[in-house]
Amino acid sequence: MNDLMAGVYEAFRLLWSFDSNLVEISLRSLQVSFSAVILSAALGLPFGAWLAVSRFRYRRLAIALLNALMGLPPVVVGLVVYLLLSRSGPLGVLNLLFSPTAMIIAQVIIVTPIIASLTHQSLRELWFQYHDLLISLHTTKLQRMKALLWDGRRALLTATLTGFGRAIGEIGAIMIVGGNIDHLTRVLTTAIALEVGKGDFPLALGLGIILILLAVLVNISIHVLSRTEREGTW
Repeated sequence: MNDLMAGVYEAFRLLWSFDSNLVEISLRSLQVSFSAVILSAALGLPFGAWLAVSRFRYRRLAIALLNALMGLPPVVVGLVVYLLLSRSGPLGVLNLLFSPTAMIIAQVIIVTPIIASLTHQSLRELWFQYHDLLISLHTTKLQRMKALLWDGRRALLTATLTGFGRAIGEIGAIMIVGGNIDHLTRVLTTAIALEVGKGDFPLALGLGIILILLAVLVNISIHVLSRTEREGTW
């Protein structure tokens, strides 16, 4: 209980003092997570929509594989990206290891299947409703995908926010490929792990509270800006 109260106090102290190190770490956390989610959404949303409107021989296998990829172990993803970006790896010439870019790549691999799978599940229901109409209008597959993506935008926002929650709380993969380097790749999750290792539980708990507040604030802001609550009452 004492550690909990000390953690709450430490969180408010850091926020009140506008600690420069905390601001830097928080902004880097948001930068990495937002970048990863934007890229993942750009890949996952169209793929999920395509999977919803397409019919091919191994479709069920593809859906099962996509759902399985939602549970990718982050440390395995981190290891694979590390081997690819290391000096002896095929992409070592790019010199991306232990950089925010490497962290973004790892998060994209983790988050994209989540967004794609949730998109497919949401748009599959819409496709059942609109199938006859869109077929009768002789629409192309791309037009069908666009129609489903637009009409299902509220559900897709939820899928994207789910991906963001997964990204901002990630530690295993980004610890491996980022290295938790101060002023370069240290984010809130890796900073928490560092403080726990040092035995500074109040500071670790304070950083954890700030991480939760950031995630909640971002989710609320996106919901307000997109006016999903207002649209839901129409």
